[in-house]
Amino acid sequence: MISKTMVPALDGLTPAGLLEAWGGLSETTVSMLSFDDWLSPHLAPVLVLVIILAVLGTMVLFLVGLCGYLRRRTPTYLVLTIVLGTLVARSVVGMGTVLGLVPMTAHHLIEHGFDVLIAALLLSLIFRHGTVGENATETSK
Repeated sequence: MISKTMVPALDGLTPAGLLEAWGGLSETTVSMLSFDDWLSPHLAPVLVLVIILAVLGTMVLFLVGLCGYLRRRTPTYLVLTIVLGTLVARSVVGMGTVLGLVPMTAHHLIEHGFDVLIAALLLSLIFRHGTVGENATETSK
């Protein structure tokens, strides 16, 4: 039997907030950043810097990919641009987690979902282009 103290109140909770409420972790607040027990306040500035660099780096890659797609207009370049855009989204979700906007449970679900999407899209490109060798000219037509 579940006691009343183990069941979170459902009033006003979003699905992500409900998932976090079940975790029952204590919360620590340091200079407007809210962390559960997963991050030391001393490491927070380093993590924020790394995520900022990741967001900027993936945005540059996405823009280069988008330029490539706009020049070529092929399905392959479109898929690669979507993959690069998904990398930007992963970095933004990471920053949202550090800033307390995305709960850790939702963070893991979203980011691992993006991982599966990225892998599936890249594998679809690999299988779409067939084998290398004598049939390479036939499959590229």
